[in-house]
Amino acid sequence: MLITLPISELRPGMYVDGVTKQQEEINNIKIKTSGLVKDTSIIKRLIAEGILELSIDFDKSDIAIPAKYQSEVDAKDTQSRIRKKQAPSKVIMTVQHEFAKASHAYDQYDRKLQVLYSDLSSGLSINKTLLDEIVNDIVASVFRNENAMTILTRIKDKHSYNWRHMINCAIFAAVFAKYLGYERAVVEEFAMGALIHDLGQAKLPQGIFSKPGKVTSSELIAIKKHVSQGLGLVKNEKGVTSLMVDMIVNHHERLDGSGYPRGVTSKELSKPARIMAIVDVYDAMTADRPHQDGDEPINVLRYLLANKKMFDSELVQHFIKCLGVHPVGTIVKLTNERLALVLEGNKLNPIKPKVKLFYNAKHNHYVTPKDIDLSDELEELKILASVKPADYQINLSRLLKEHLLM
Repeated sequence: MLITLPISELRPGMYVDGVTKQQEEINNIKIKTSGLVKDTSIIKRLIAEGILELSIDFDKSDIAIPAKYQSEVDAKDTQSRIRKKQAPSKVIMTVQHEFAKASHAYDQYDRKLQVLYSDLSSGLSINKTLLDEIVNDIVASVFRNENAMTILTRIKDKHSYNWRHMINCAIFAAVFAKYLGYERAVVEEFAMGALIHDLGQAKLPQGIFSKPGKVTSSELIAIKKHVSQGLGLVKNEKGVTSLMVDMIVNHHERLDGSGYPRGVTSKELSKPARIMAIVDVYDAMTADRPHQDGDEPINVLRYLLANKKMFDSELVQHFIKCLGVHPVGTIVKLTNERLALVLEGNKLNPIKPKVKLFYNAKHNHYVTPKDIDLSDELEELKILASVKPADYQINLSRLLKEHLLM
C-alpha cells in the first residue's frame, strides 16, 4: 500500500518507494531514492537534500500505517475489493519469503548481542538503542510471518547460549503475546522484557555459565544474583516500562513460592511474569547448553503442563496451542517412515501441522521434498514422534536454508 507523506512525517522503519516532491536544485537534478529508512540520520540527509514529500510502501515497511492515514487506506482497499471482488489485503508474507530476511537478521542479533554482553561484562553501560532496534525488527518479522523467526529458535549452539537465549525468548514472548491478543505496542514491551531478562548474568563470573558440569551450591547462590544485577542495569534507562521490570524481577518466581529471588506466590505474580517464566523455561530446556543437550519441545511442553503448582496451567495450554505440539522447525517422523520438517502450526488442531517431507528414515536417504497439510481430511499420514536431527546426521541449519531460502 503506497501512501504519500510529507518529509516531516517520515519515520525509521518506513520503506521509501520514491520521492514525489523536492525543492528545485540549482542544476535541476531530481533525487530518486528508495529503500528502508533505518535511522534518523537518513531522514536528516533527505531533508538536507531538499526532499519535501515521499511515497511510502507500507507493504515493505517495518511499521504500521499511521492512524491519520487509515481512512485513506480503507477507502483504497474498499475500492480495490469492489473492482477485483477480493477480500481485504493483509501485510503477511509466506514463511519462505520472510525466512531469508529473518535468518540474516538473527545472525546480526547474535553478533551484536555478543558484543553488548562483553561490554556489560567489562563494566560499560547498556546500549538501549541497539536493543530497541532488535526488538522492533523481531516484532515486525513476527507480524509479517511469525513462523520464520520461530523456526530459527530451533538452531542450537551451546557456545553462544547466553545471547541466543535472549533472542529466542524475545521471539517467543512476541509470538505468544500476539497470539494472546495484545496490541502491537504491548507486544514490543513483552519482547523487550524477554530480551533483557537475563542481562544481569553479564555482571557475574562467566566461568559459571561456560563450565560443562553442573553448578555447585555456592555457584547457584551467585547465579541467583543476576536478577538484582539485571534490574540495576536497566532501572534508570529511558523506555524501560513497569511490565519489562516485572518480567526481569519475577521470571524465576513460581506460583507455589519455590522460585527466587523473593519466593513470592501466585497472588503476587502478574500475567507478564507468568508468561516470562514459561518462555524462559521452554527455551532453556530445549536449547543446547555447555552442561547439557536440549530436550525435544514436546517433552518440555509436557513438563510445563505437568507442573501446575509452578506454572500457570491455563497459560501453558495457550502456549501449546500457540506453538503447536510439534513447533515449527521441529523434525518429525511420520507413519510412512518418512521425516518431515514442521513449517506451519495448526492452532485448531495442534497435532496436525503443515510439514515438508524430505527424508526416508527406513533407508536413510533424502527424497524429493513434498509439502503436506496433515489437517487435510483426505490425508492419512500422522506424526509418530519428534526426532533429533543428530540421530540422522542432519544439519538443521543447512536443511532450513535448502528448503526455505528462496
